[in-house]
Amino acid sequence: MSDIKFVKLVTGETVIGTYNNQDNLMEDIALIQVIPGASGIQIALVPYGFPFEEKISGTISMDKVVYEFDNIPSDLESKYVQAKSNITISSSMPQDNPLGQDNKVVDLEGLFKKV
Repeated sequence: MSDIKFVKLVTGETVIGTYNNQDNLMEDIALIQVIPGASGIQIALVPYGFPFEEKISGTISMDKVVYEFDNIPSDLESKYVQAKSNITISSSMPQDNPLGQDNKVVDLEGLFKKV
């Protein structure tokens, strides 16, 4: 999917989002968080506005990007598409370990209780 970009911002944060060529900005921004664990690291996707926003949304101008990764890991891209579309595959979120296993990318959005 060529319209998805995986970048590092001037703030040092790493995000993934959909590129809007017309306005030269990224939309539907998800923050990439690295979670160290006993068996290595895990990657979590959370809404950029977390904890105040529960959905992946928002925009960031491309002039705030300092680095664009050449390749997006396929599991990261598929988790982003799932989180953005609110379609979740239940087997990707084990009940006994909400952060996943085997250093795979996980979507934490499904764990939040909506009030």
